[in-house]
Amino acid sequence: MELDGVDPNRIPVHVGVVMDGNGRWAQKRGLKRTDGHAAGEEALFDTVEGALDLGLGWLTVYAFSTENWKRPADEVRYLMGFNESILVRRRDELHERGVRMRFAGRRDWRVPKRLLRRMDEATELTAGNRTMTLTIAFNYGGRAEIVDAVRRLVADGVTADKIDEKAIRRRLYDPEMPDPDLVVRTSGEHRISNFLLWELAYSELVFTEVLWPDFRREDLFEAVREFQRRERRFGSVDG
Repeated sequence: MELDGVDPNRIPVHVGVVMDGNGRWAQKRGLKRTDGHAAGEEALFDTVEGALDLGLGWLTVYAFSTENWKRPADEVRYLMGFNESILVRRRDELHERGVRMRFAGRRDWRVPKRLLRRMDEATELTAGNRTMTLTIAFNYGGRAEIVDAVRRLVADGVTADKIDEKAIRRRLYDPEMPDPDLVVRTSGEHRISNFLLWELAYSELVFTEVLWPDFRREDLFEAVREFQRRERRFGSVDG
Protein backbone atom coordinates (compact mmCIF):
# COMPACT_ATOMS: atom_id res chain seq x y z
CA MET A 1 0.00 0.00 0.00
CA GLU A 2 1.50 3.32 -1.10
CA LEU A 3 -0.49 6.33 0.08
CA ASP A 4 2.36 8.86 -0.09
CA GLY A 5 1.09 12.18 -1.37
CA VAL A 6 -2.57 11.43 -0.57
CA ASP A 7 -4.07 13.99 1.83
CA PRO A 8 -6.18 11.97 4.31
CA ASN A 9 -8.29 15.05 4.98
CA ARG A 10 -9.37 15.45 1.35
CA ILE A 11 -10.46 11.95 0.44
CA PRO A 12 -13.44 11.92 -1.94
CA VAL A 13 -16.61 10.53 -0.42
CA HIS A 14 -17.68 8.74 -3.59
CA VAL A 15 -15.63 7.47 -6.52
CA GLY A 16 -17.13 6.03 -9.69
CA VAL A 17 -15.14 3.81 -12.05
CA VAL A 18 -15.81 3.01 -15.71
CA MET A 19 -14.01 -0.32 -16.10
CA ASP A 20 -12.91 -0.32 -19.74
CA GLY A 21 -10.37 -2.16 -21.86
CA ASN A 22 -10.94 -5.84 -21.11
CA GLY A 23 -11.34 -6.72 -24.78
CA ARG A 24 -8.24 -4.82 -25.89
CA TRP A 25 -6.22 -6.33 -23.04
CA ALA A 26 -7.16 -9.82 -24.26
CA GLN A 27 -6.60 -8.97 -27.93
CA LYS A 28 -3.07 -7.73 -27.22
CA ARG A 29 -2.31 -11.15 -25.72
CA GLY A 30 -4.00 -13.22 -28.40
CA LEU A 31 -6.74 -14.27 -25.98
CA LYS A 32 -10.52 -14.35 -26.15
CA ARG A 33 -12.45 -11.26 -25.06
CA THR A 34 -13.93 -13.31 -22.23
CA ASP A 35 -10.41 -13.89 -20.89
CA GLY A 36 -10.13 -10.15 -20.51
CA HIS A 37 -13.32 -10.04 -18.45
CA ALA A 38 -11.99 -12.83 -16.23
CA ALA A 39 -8.74 -10.92 -15.72
CA GLY A 40 -10.75 -7.88 -14.70
CA GLU A 41 -11.92 -9.60 -11.52
CA GLU A 42 -8.52 -9.20 -9.85
CA ALA A 43 -8.48 -5.53 -10.85
CA LEU A 44 -11.90 -4.99 -9.32
CA PHE A 45 -11.11 -6.52 -5.98
CA ASP A 46 -7.69 -4.91 -5.69
CA THR A 47 -9.45 -1.60 -6.38
CA VAL A 48 -12.02 -2.39 -3.68
CA GLU A 49 -9.17 -3.04 -1.25
CA GLY A 50 -7.59 0.26 -2.28
CA ALA A 51 -10.89 2.05 -1.71
CA LEU A 52 -11.00 0.55 1.78
CA ASP A 53 -7.39 1.63 2.37
CA LEU A 54 -8.38 5.19 1.44
CA GLY A 55 -11.47 5.13 3.61
CA LEU A 56 -13.91 5.79 0.76
CA GLY A 57 -17.53 5.81 1.78
CA TRP A 58 -18.88 4.88 -1.66
CA LEU A 59 -17.44 3.12 -4.70
CA THR A 60 -19.55 2.62 -7.81
CA VAL A 61 -18.35 0.48 -10.71
CA TYR A 62 -19.86 0.23 -14.20
CA ALA A 63 -20.17 -3.52 -14.76
CA PHE A 64 -22.70 -3.86 -17.60
CA SER A 65 -24.50 -1.14 -19.51
CA THR A 66 -27.88 -1.10 -21.22
CA GLU A 67 -25.90 -0.89 -24.48
CA ASN A 68 -23.81 -3.99 -23.72
CA TRP A 69 -26.68 -6.25 -24.83
CA LYS A 70 -25.56 -5.44 -28.39
CA ARG A 71 -22.36 -7.45 -27.89
CA PRO A 72 -22.04 -10.98 -29.33
CA ALA A 73 -24.48 -13.38 -27.69
CA ASP A 74 -21.76 -15.71 -26.40
CA GLU A 75 -19.99 -12.80 -24.68
CA VAL A 76 -23.24 -11.64 -23.07
CA ARG A 77 -23.97 -15.16 -21.83
CA TYR A 78 -20.46 -15.36 -20.39
CA LEU A 79 -20.87 -12.03 -18.60
CA MET A 80 -24.17 -13.10 -17.05
CA GLY A 81 -22.65 -16.29 -15.68
CA PHE A 82 -19.40 -14.58 -14.70
CA ASN A 83 -21.15 -11.91 -12.68
CA GLU A 84 -23.28 -14.52 -10.93
CA SER A 85 -20.12 -16.47 -10.13
CA ILE A 86 -18.41 -13.39 -8.69
CA LEU A 87 -21.36 -12.71 -6.41
CA VAL A 88 -21.38 -16.27 -5.12
CA ARG A 89 -17.60 -16.42 -4.60
CA ARG A 90 -16.94 -12.94 -3.27
CA ARG A 91 -19.98 -11.76 -1.32
CA ASP A 92 -18.90 -13.38 1.96
CA GLU A 93 -15.44 -11.83 1.62
CA LEU A 94 -16.94 -8.40 1.04
CA HIS A 95 -19.34 -8.92 3.93
CA GLU A 96 -16.46 -9.73 6.27
CA ARG A 97 -14.73 -6.50 5.18
CA GLY A 98 -17.81 -4.50 6.14
CA VAL A 99 -18.78 -3.68 2.56
CA ARG A 100 -22.44 -3.01 1.82
CA MET A 101 -23.37 -4.14 -1.69
CA ARG A 102 -25.99 -2.42 -3.79
CA PHE A 103 -27.00 -2.64 -7.44
CA ALA A 104 -28.18 0.07 -9.80
CA GLY A 105 -29.90 -0.60 -13.10
CA ARG A 106 -33.01 -1.98 -14.72
CA ARG A 107 -34.28 -5.31 -13.47
CA ASP A 108 -35.91 -6.28 -16.73
CA TRP A 109 -36.58 -9.54 -18.57
CA ARG A 110 -33.13 -9.60 -20.12
CA VAL A 111 -31.34 -10.17 -16.80
CA PRO A 112 -31.46 -13.88 -15.81
CA LYS A 113 -33.64 -14.50 -12.77
CA ARG A 114 -30.83 -16.47 -11.12
CA LEU A 115 -28.56 -13.45 -11.34
CA LEU A 116 -31.25 -11.19 -9.90
CA ARG A 117 -31.60 -13.61 -6.97
CA ARG A 118 -27.83 -13.47 -6.36
CA MET A 119 -28.01 -9.68 -6.36
CA ASP A 120 -30.84 -9.74 -3.83
CA GLU A 121 -28.97 -12.23 -1.65
CA ALA A 122 -25.83 -10.08 -1.65
CA THR A 123 -27.85 -6.94 -0.90
CA GLU A 124 -29.66 -8.60 2.00
CA LEU A 125 -26.50 -10.21 3.43
CA THR A 126 -24.55 -6.95 3.51
CA ALA A 127 -27.37 -4.50 4.24
CA GLY A 128 -26.13 -3.70 7.75
CA ASN A 129 -22.53 -2.99 6.77
CA ARG A 130 -21.25 0.58 6.97
CA THR A 131 -17.51 0.51 6.19
CA MET A 132 -18.12 1.23 2.49
CA THR A 133 -20.93 0.93 -0.03
CA LEU A 134 -19.99 -0.85 -3.26
CA THR A 135 -22.60 -0.18 -5.93
CA ILE A 136 -22.48 -2.32 -9.04
CA ALA A 137 -24.10 -0.60 -12.00
CA PHE A 138 -25.56 -3.53 -13.92
CA ASN A 139 -27.92 -3.26 -16.90
CA TYR A 140 -27.43 0.40 -16.16
CA GLY A 141 -27.68 3.47 -18.37
CA GLY A 142 -27.67 7.07 -17.23
CA ARG A 143 -30.40 8.04 -19.68
CA ALA A 144 -32.46 5.00 -18.71
CA GLU A 145 -32.19 6.02 -15.05
CA ILE A 146 -33.52 9.49 -15.82
CA VAL A 147 -36.32 8.05 -17.99
CA ASP A 148 -37.28 5.67 -15.18
CA ALA A 149 -37.27 8.55 -12.68
CA VAL A 150 -39.62 10.54 -14.93
CA ARG A 151 -41.89 7.52 -15.25
CA ARG A 152 -42.05 7.32 -11.45
CA LEU A 153 -42.95 11.00 -11.25
CA VAL A 154 -45.85 10.41 -13.64
CA ALA A 155 -46.93 7.24 -11.82
CA ASP A 156 -46.84 9.13 -8.52
CA GLY A 157 -49.07 11.85 -9.97
CA VAL A 158 -46.55 14.64 -9.40
CA THR A 159 -47.75 17.83 -11.08
CA ALA A 160 -45.40 19.89 -13.23
CA ASP A 161 -45.12 22.72 -10.68
CA LYS A 162 -43.91 20.22 -8.05
CA ILE A 163 -41.10 18.76 -10.16
CA ASP A 164 -37.66 19.94 -9.12
CA GLU A 165 -34.22 18.39 -8.72
CA LYS A 166 -35.12 16.93 -5.33
CA ALA A 167 -38.23 15.24 -6.75
CA ILE A 168 -36.17 13.63 -9.50
CA ARG A 169 -33.33 12.59 -7.17
CA ARG A 170 -35.79 10.82 -4.87
CA ARG A 171 -36.75 8.62 -7.82
CA LEU A 172 -33.28 7.66 -9.03
CA TYR A 173 -32.17 4.05 -8.58
CA ASP A 174 -30.49 4.83 -5.24
CA PRO A 175 -31.62 8.17 -3.78
CA GLU A 176 -29.18 7.73 -0.87
CA MET A 177 -26.14 7.64 -3.15
CA PRO A 178 -24.14 10.87 -2.95
CA ASP A 179 -22.97 12.40 -6.21
CA PRO A 180 -19.51 11.08 -7.11
CA ASP A 181 -16.71 13.50 -6.36
CA LEU A 182 -14.43 11.66 -8.78
CA VAL A 183 -15.05 9.43 -11.81
CA VAL A 184 -12.17 7.39 -13.23
CA ARG A 185 -12.21 5.85 -16.70
CA THR A 186 -9.58 3.39 -17.79
CA SER A 187 -8.10 2.40 -21.18
CA GLY A 188 -7.45 5.86 -22.59
CA GLU A 189 -11.02 6.56 -23.67
CA HIS A 190 -12.28 10.07 -22.93
CA ARG A 191 -16.02 9.44 -22.75
CA ILE A 192 -18.68 9.18 -20.06
CA SER A 193 -20.51 6.39 -21.90
CA ASN A 194 -23.89 6.98 -20.27
CA PHE A 195 -22.57 6.52 -16.71
CA LEU A 196 -24.30 8.36 -13.83
CA LEU A 197 -25.36 11.22 -16.09
CA TRP A 198 -27.52 12.92 -13.48
CA GLU A 199 -25.10 12.38 -10.62
CA LEU A 200 -21.82 13.49 -12.19
CA ALA A 201 -22.83 17.09 -12.94
CA TYR A 202 -19.90 18.39 -10.87
CA SER A 203 -17.67 15.31 -10.68
CA GLU A 204 -13.98 15.56 -11.41
CA LEU A 205 -13.05 13.28 -14.31
CA VAL A 206 -9.75 11.41 -14.50
CA PHE A 207 -8.80 9.39 -17.57
CA THR A 208 -5.99 6.85 -17.48
CA GLU A 209 -4.33 4.86 -20.25
CA VAL A 210 -4.25 1.73 -18.05
CA LEU A 211 -6.43 -1.09 -19.41
CA TRP A 212 -8.84 -2.29 -16.75
CA PRO A 213 -7.31 -5.77 -16.13
CA ASP A 214 -4.01 -4.01 -15.30
CA PHE A 215 -5.62 -1.45 -12.96
CA ARG A 216 -4.61 -1.74 -9.31
CA ARG A 217 -5.08 0.17 -6.08
CA GLU A 218 -2.04 2.35 -6.80
CA ASP A 219 -3.81 3.57 -9.95
CA LEU A 220 -6.80 4.49 -7.79
CA PHE A 221 -4.49 6.31 -5.38
CA GLU A 222 -2.96 8.26 -8.26
CA ALA A 223 -6.43 9.26 -9.47
CA VAL A 224 -7.19 10.53 -5.96
CA ARG A 225 -3.91 12.49 -5.94
CA GLU A 226 -4.98 14.10 -9.22
CA PHE A 227 -8.38 14.87 -7.71
CA GLN A 228 -6.69 16.56 -4.76
CA ARG A 229 -4.56 18.73 -7.06
CA ARG A 230 -7.69 20.30 -8.53
CA GLU A 231 -9.82 23.14 -7.20
CA ARG A 232 -13.54 22.44 -7.15
CA ARG A 233 -15.74 25.53 -7.42
CA PHE A 234 -19.16 24.05 -8.32
CA GLY A 235 -19.95 26.89 -10.70
CA SER A 236 -18.71 29.69 -8.44
CA VAL A 237 -15.63 31.87 -8.89
CA ASP A 238 -12.47 32.30 -6.85
CA GLY A 239 -12.93 34.35 -3.72
